[in-house]
Amino acid sequence: MIRDFFLGFIKIHILHHAAQEPIYGMAMIEELQRHGYDVSPGTIYPLLHGLESDGYLSREDRVVAGKVRKYYAITATGRAALMEARAKIAELTREVIEGHGPTRLT
Repeated sequence: MIRDFFLGFIKIHILHHAAQEPIYGMAMIEELQRHGYDVSPGTIYPLLHGLESDGYLSREDRVVAGKVRKYYAITATGRAALMEARAKIAELTREVIEGHGPTRLT
């Protein structure tokens, strides 16, 4: 269950960074490590491919140092999803971290 939560966080990180500039897998692995996530290529690449196939990212192949590197950029659909996620994160932060909202479940 915890892995599923973290995968959701990772997807939001990916969309956030792809909204700033095109990203590629190894750079995202390094960025996520800075935030304490231990993500392998076997995790990041399926996430990137899934976000692309779902229409949240677009892909451009570029030759870098003689090798093809896949760069991903956010799409309009991805940007809308990121904006919605930001609103939900803000609400969740207010309730869980700052202690606002209902104090008990009914």
